Amino acid sequence: MKKKRNKRFAGMVDISAKAVTRRVARASARLAMGAKAFRVLMTRGSPKGDVFETARIAGVMAAKSTPAIIPMCHPLELSQVRIAFDPREKDAVIVITSEVVCRGRTGVEMEALTAVCAAALTIYDMMKWADHAMVITEIQLLHKSGGKSGTFNRSG
Repeated sequence: MKKKRNKRFAGMVDISAKAVTRRVARASARLAMGAKAFRVLMTRGSPKGDVFETARIAGVMAAKSTPAIIPMCHPLELSQVRIAFDPREKDAVIVITSEVVCRGRTGVEMEALTAVCAAALTIYDMMKWADHAMVITEIQLLHKSGGKSGTFNRSG
């Protein structure tokens, strides 16, 4: 028996009727590593170069490239992409945070999430020589504002 195809159109959502507003999104990710690798990162870094600056550039580039990675994302004219790193020695963790801003018809949540993922993966790549057991966790949206759906803030 032949399966019927759904003849409804599917694909990118039509955002042409939406108002242009200022859109902001923040996201975070955690990269945990062994204490020894953390000390090496914080004192000597990587033989591949400046870990945090390379990861920052990777995060910015990833945010700008989100529609090429996530199929149904709209290309957006991003106004700002910022990446921050919070090394936490007690836990041997780097908390990576992104903030993405634009004026547009759709939000920048995916760009912020993609940015922290790429930054975390870049740190992993540059430090894997010191610790293959690193773990990237807690990739999450922290904040989004702008647009009809209002503001979201993760509590806790």
